[in-house]
Amino acid sequence: MAVTIHPSAIVDAGAQIGDGSRVWHFVHICAQARIGERCSFGQNVFVGNDVLIGNNVKIQNNVSVYDAVTLEDDVFCGPSMVFTNVYNPRAAVTRKDEYRRTVVRQGATLGANSTIVCGTTIGRFAFIGAGAVVNRDVPDFALMLGVPARQAGWMSRHGERLEFVGDQAVCPHTGDRYRLVDGRCELIQD
Repeated sequence: MAVTIHPSAIVDAGAQIGDGSRVWHFVHICAQARIGERCSFGQNVFVGNDVLIGNNVKIQNNVSVYDAVTLEDDVFCGPSMVFTNVYNPRAAVTRKDEYRRTVVRQGATLGANSTIVCGTTIGRFAFIGAGAVVNRDVPDFALMLGVPARQAGWMSRHGERLEFVGDQAVCPHTGDRYRLVDGRCELIQD
């Protein structure tokens, strides 16, 4: 399966892009970026050099994935969401040796216009609501809303809000079962 690259996109020599990926209008992918299979990069996306992107990642329009960011498989980055890589930037102070790594785990959703402050880890299948500002680590399956982001519940792998009865919940779409253990949400594997 071939990689589709729009003529207006810039893909620097050396960038690794997996089969079936699509690079749309005005995208810039830097030379050392490593990108998996079946990814989609919407209009005006930037991908830095020190970036690792897994398989089946969807990055919507106007997102910049700066150095020191890792996106695992099946991550969704909503339109105009923001990553940072320096915690205390100043134009007159060079801090390229102070980048803080950000990791977004498998299946997480980062809503439109959300901001992920560098140095955080977003858990598996977590859901960051539109406009939220994440400045601390997020547990697996957590629903995070607001500025700063606070946990407002739990989400299933399918992206459905979970309603717990006691310590158990069922995804209303798939029937997958979840449980709370020591304040964490876990999928019950049959």
